[in-house]
Parts: sequence; C-alpha cells; structure tokens
Amino acid sequence: MSQATRDKDSATNQVLYMAMELSQRTWKLGFSVGNRKCREVNVPAGNAAELSEAIRKARAKLALASDAPVRSCYEAGRDGLWIHRLLDKLRVDNVIVDPASIEVNRRKRRAKTDRLDVRKLLKRLVAYHEHDPQAWSVVRVPSVEHEDDRRIHRELERLTKERTGHRTRIQALLATVGVERRPTKKFGEWLEVATQWDGTPLPPQLAGELRREHARLELVEAQMAELRRTIEERIKAADNDSDAKSARLTKLVAIGPLGGWVLVKELFAWRAFRNRREVGAVAGLTPTPYDSGGGDREQGISKAGNRRVRVLMTQLAWSWLRYQPDSQLSQWFKEKWGGGSKRSRRVGIIALARRLLIALWRWVDQGVTPEGARTRALQAG
Repeated sequence: MSQATRDKDSATNQVLYMAMELSQRTWKLGFSVGNRKCREVNVPAGNAAELSEAIRKARAKLALASDAPVRSCYEAGRDGLWIHRLLDKLRVDNVIVDPASIEVNRRKRRAKTDRLDVRKLLKRLVAYHEHDPQAWSVVRVPSVEHEDDRRIHRELERLTKERTGHRTRIQALLATVGVERRPTKKFGEWLEVATQWDGTPLPPQLAGELRREHARLELVEAQMAELRRTIEERIKAADNDSDAKSARLTKLVAIGPLGGWVLVKELFAWRAFRNRREVGAVAGLTPTPYDSGGGDREQGISKAGNRRVRVLMTQLAWSWLRYQPDSQLSQWFKEKWGGGSKRSRRVGIIALARRLLIALWRWVDQGVTPEGARTRALQAG
C-alpha cells in the first residue's frame, strides 16, 4: 500500500481497523477508526457468520459506510493460515503478525489480559498502516498448494525425531538387564533368542515391550521411506514449476533430493526476493552487530528467520566443502578459516551457509551457476 493511500485513508477516517485475539473458544475483536476509542466484542471461535456480523455492526456503530474497507491483524499461532484466507474471502485486508516482533513491557510483572492484548494490537495496527510500516514483522502467506507441499518434509522431520525416540527407548530397556545392542534390521530375529546379562532369557514383560517398541520403530521407518520415495519421484517427474526448481537444485553436486526439496518448498517456490540481503535475512543468517557507547562487538546471527532452512544450510555448507572443494565458496572458506581452530571453523561455516544460500537462490532464480561448482550432468559426462 502506497503512502498516498495511507494519507488519504487517514484523512477521511473511512477505514475500520480490527485486531483479533484468538483462543480455542472465543475470538476477542477490537475495532476502531484511527485513534478513536476501541470497541470490543467476542465471537465464537471459527464462526464466520458471527465474525461477518460483528464487522457489519462495527461499521454501523462507528458511523462508517457499509462498504468501508476493513484492515485486520492477528498473531501467528496454532490456528495457522485458514483465518487469513477466511478474512480474505470477507474482503478484509489482513496481516498475520510475528509475535516475536511485538515489543513488550520489560518490567518483571506486567498486566496481561486478552482485553489489553487486543488493544495493543489495534494500536500497532493503526500505526503500521498509517505511519510506521516497521511497527512489526508480518508473516508471508503461501498459496494453499504451496502450504500443502510443506507437509511432506515437515512430517518427515517429526518422524525422524520419533525414530530416534524409539531407538533410544529400546537401548535403554536393554541396558536395564545388562545388554548393549542397537536395533538393527535383524533385531526382531535376535529378540527371539535374546538373553540378559547372566545368560537367562529376557523377562516376558520386558520382551513384550521390546517387541512392541520395535514394531512402532519399523512402522515409523516404513513411513519415512514412503515419504522419501514421494519426494524423489516428484523431483524426477518435475511436473510443476516448484518441483522443477527442486530438480534444478539437485543437479549441483552436494545437494541431495531432500535438501533441494526443503529449500524450494520453504523458500524458493513462493517467496520473491529482491536482493541477497533479503535471502540471508529470511533464514536468520544475517549478523547482529552491537555498537553502543564504547562497546562494539558482533553478537552472532539473528536466528530470526526460518529455522528449518537455517539448520539445513549449515548441513549443506559442510557438505559443500566436502563435495565441491574446488568451488569459489570452498576456496574462500579455506583461505579465511581453513587453518583456524574448531571454534573459528564453526563460526566460518555459518558465513559460508549464508553465502551458499545466496548462491543457490541465484542458481534457481537467475540460472547463475556458483563459481567453480560441479553439476551432476557434467560429472556424469
């Protein structure tokens, strides 16, 4: 929205502002026109008809036209993006706010109620649209299709943690009877003849728990294999622009199917970047200097962006050093941090991760090959 539009709306006061404080049972709505007194109402959570009626009544109570534009906001949380799409269907100009970007009172004890929260949101919403576009950070909303594509690798991430839990539990149960063994592929066969520390058979209840735990582990591993096959098949087919971008990334040596898939589905498929700074910032890989008074130091990366991409890029940076040793990025890392300590190399790998993410963005978006990088097509030839 242009500054001229903001000035025009502010001058005529024909915009209805609405802040939403969400909960499982009710939504508290705060309405105002500019900086006028806040009108507060409650509607049942998820009731689109009640929400639409509340907006209609607010227009009437605040002496606005029946078609006056409405601008709203709510904090990102467990409800996801469907409320944003509902508001869009109701022709409401909505923004989803990153809760971490909202300033709070730093006193040890402060009053916190839904009423106070909705008023605070409403005040910042007015400021955001009228004179302070940096009042907070807003969440970018992907399409339904792009959001659904993220389900695959996010489920795989949760299953990976679940697999670790099952393996750890099996090893812990065996440790109680003096046995050290990892759950390998033939664990089920071994369990039938397993003995405890003194050579006697495993207690029957313990053996039963181990069998059930191992069955859950096998189920998780089967589901993980199925998800990986889905990713690989879609990248191979490349039936749409998003999957084609993932396939393009995997042509670079050191980038596997899962890495290429996550980068595209989390970022490159639906986010438009204007410059390299935006690319680094979206993953939280930008530096955060501290320069105040006599103090001047670097506090490390911001960690304010996409956690999954940040973790993945750190892993890909180590992989890049191993499989792309002759690339310009690897040579830069070796010259700057190659002879340093383990700690300095860990610091350097974050810097490499940021540069690598920018290089991958240029490769996918602009077709610019990272300098000195090898592709699988060239390697095969």
